Amino acid sequence: MNFLDTVTQRRSVKHYDSSATISDSEFEQMMNTVLLSPTSYNIQHWRFVRIQDRNLRAQIQEAAWGQAQVSEASELIVICADINAWKDRPERYWAEADAATQDTLLPMIADFYTDNEQLQRDEAIRSCGIAAQTLMLTAKSLGYDSNPMIGFDNDEVARLIKLPDNHLISMMIVVGKAARSSKPRGGQLPLSDVLIENQF
Repeated sequence: MNFLDTVTQRRSVKHYDSSATISDSEFEQMMNTVLLSPTSYNIQHWRFVRIQDRNLRAQIQEAAWGQAQVSEASELIVICADINAWKDRPERYWAEADAATQDTLLPMIADFYTDNEQLQRDEAIRSCGIAAQTLMLTAKSLGYDSNPMIGFDNDEVARLIKLPDNHLISMMIVVGKAARSSKPRGGQLPLSDVLIENQF
């Protein structure tokens, strides 16, 4: 499937074939592709919690107000972010760069994020959003469907997955084979309504 087809055919699917599975090699390929998503200063804030335990899935489904896709889809991934990743051994993010690049960028990371909690949080969420889109498009390119989810009790899901302090949940994504087609698109705003040239 070419890229434009992948984008146009990706839809948010709510109902999945519960008998379908994703092979370990395809899952690994999908997630390794997600790791190529861009992040500010290459910080890679994201943490992906793959929920395979069926009992835990059932509990998360309850926290998601009973939405069947949580249990029916082949995969359930909770996309989280480490808000403090910017100061957690930042040398890791540029370990393969030359010394001059490291000497330039590592102090810049500290200068950019120190004492700016709003920016720390915003950047973590942005990183997760980019990764989520990469995940959904990669899944579609491999022949799978997906759905991003924010319809759940965030505090309860955080408790269930034992979310560490200074982390947040960005969203959940389910991936699998659609059991029924999506409804027609609700309608995209015309480009003229959303594209502004130079200034509002």
